[in-house]
Amino acid sequence: MNGALPFIAAAALLALTLGFVASRGKDMSLEQWTVGGRGFGAIFVFLLLAGEIYTTFTFLGGSGFAYGKGAPAYYILCYGTLAYVLSYFMLPPIWRYAKENGLYSQADFFVRKYDSQTLGVIVALVDIAAMIPYLVLQFKGLGIIVEVAGYGAISSTLAIWIGAVIVAAYVMVSGVHGSAWTSVAKDTMILAIVVFLGIYLPYHYYGGLGAMFAAIDEAKPGFTVLPPHGQSLWWFSSTVLLTALGFYMWPHTFASIYTAKSATVIRKNAIVLPLYQLILLFVFFVGFAATLQVPGLTGPNIDLALFKLSVKTFDPWFVGVIGATGVLTALVPGSMILITAATLIANNLYRAVNPSADDRQVSRLAKLLVPLVALVAVFFTLKGGETIVALLLMGYSLVTQLFPSLVFSLAHRNIATREGAAAGIIAGVSTVAVVSLTGANFHTLPWLPSQVQDLNIGIVALAVNFVVLILVSLAMRLAATPARAAAE
Repeated sequence: MNGALPFIAAAALLALTLGFVASRGKDMSLEQWTVGGRGFGAIFVFLLLAGEIYTTFTFLGGSGFAYGKGAPAYYILCYGTLAYVLSYFMLPPIWRYAKENGLYSQADFFVRKYDSQTLGVIVALVDIAAMIPYLVLQFKGLGIIVEVAGYGAISSTLAIWIGAVIVAAYVMVSGVHGSAWTSVAKDTMILAIVVFLGIYLPYHYYGGLGAMFAAIDEAKPGFTVLPPHGQSLWWFSSTVLLTALGFYMWPHTFASIYTAKSATVIRKNAIVLPLYQLILLFVFFVGFAATLQVPGLTGPNIDLALFKLSVKTFDPWFVGVIGATGVLTALVPGSMILITAATLIANNLYRAVNPSADDRQVSRLAKLLVPLVALVAVFFTLKGGETIVALLLMGYSLVTQLFPSLVFSLAHRNIATREGAAAGIIAGVSTVAVVSLTGANFHTLPWLPSQVQDLNIGIVALAVNFVVLILVSLAMRLAATPARAAAE
């Protein structure tokens, strides 16, 4: 056995142990299992939100995107900060409404706000469709981490299966409590490792950050600035807008809001989390450091940049420590996604066809669904070949379609109707689906201005969503006016 594997195995065992211990002394009812009894303070809510934010996407995707694409990776630094500012104003009313109405999922919020079980089903289906790529992202990252950090002793496929079994096991037992406790270990390790790598590697290979960027600019002119076409300023701006608006539309992030014991907890996190976003700078530094030291990685292999450079630089035991950190960045968000997906299926799909089901039945079904959801994600992980960033952006394009109808629902007088909300979501998601399935993009239409060609398709789908929502809502209100007058 090489020197790295004991550390990787220890991280997996730590996650499993913390996950099981977290359920001690608690009756794992649906409310405890899904939203932690709505009693988490600022630290645990922070750990949950950070656990979902700093994932294998941060660890591998961020460094890989900087390695393979250069300046376009900066969008990752921007959108989270904008989302946190938005959350200070948007999330407290969501939390209050959820607490007053005993909500468990994001779909529940739409059901109550629009008084429509059908809309809840639509939202649940969109959520599940978006979360599968996100869970695939975590498992894909886990496989890369264990295989590369373990020097090939354990294959990516076997690592994915082991990780799926571990996370499914402790999620079934402890639910969101297990996710919160494993986040403690994960965040402590990622903070130390990422900052160390981001400082050490540029100085070790180049003598400093300035020297590193000078060397990159000499070898690859223009790599550290946005290109004039493709992933240009227009792509950058539209992608930042899309992901900032969609940040809290992820159903597992949305559900984390419900775990807070007060609105003040949420506001405190909105103030602190932008500072935590600075960790991403060190992730980028690792990716940029790798561009000249481990050249030749292309396509999905750009996600290997961090570990390829680490294997080249450090002794196996320290590569194992880095790998252990990476394992936790996959398991923690993976656990939250599993909880949320299982809750959505049990609470919003099963309950829609069986309204008489009580919380005890829904809780039992949700726990049983956890390994099934994990199995589906493993299947797609082993079949797919997309880069980690591509998988995340696909999911963002879907969940952001929920934003317009959510924001309208927070207004004192909601101008959106249930029919308008449903039609807008369906129109936006259909636009994303058509583009994803056909591979179409604006670059195939040379008569369009280059600025339009470079727009992120998700933001175009969001515009379609908004227009359809407004038109259908207006039509429904106009149709209802004569009927209301006749009734009077």
